[in-house]
Amino acid sequence: MIQGRVIGLEAQVKLVLCLPNQRHVQLECVVDTGFAGALTLPPAIVAKLELPFVIRMNANLADDSNVMTPVHKATVLWHGREEDIAVLAMGCRPLLGTALLEDCNLNIDFREGGAVVLVEL
Repeated sequence: MIQGRVIGLEAQVKLVLCLPNQRHVQLECVVDTGFAGALTLPPAIVAKLELPFVIRMNANLADDSNVMTPVHKATVLWHGREEDIAVLAMGCRPLLGTALLEDCNLNIDFREGGAVVLVEL
């Protein structure tokens, strides 16, 4: 089970990145059910963490515009297991998308300080 809180009417959870040098970094991520990928991180965070570059891809945004976006590889601790995921280097804050939410139950008490609970199905 992964738990978080609603802050400013955004469901937020902590995500642990497992970096190659055995460091673990914890990031506060906004749960974005409109994003079909796994994770977006601001380019400055991707650079600081030295995530390996994979490819550039065309990303379709909520306003239906398209942008070329660098994709990087990361390993996250997800429900107690290490999972390799694709990270899009874009935006100004970490967003956790539905690719990570697959096979989970998401429960959000939408009020300030409300509980966010992700349970693996």
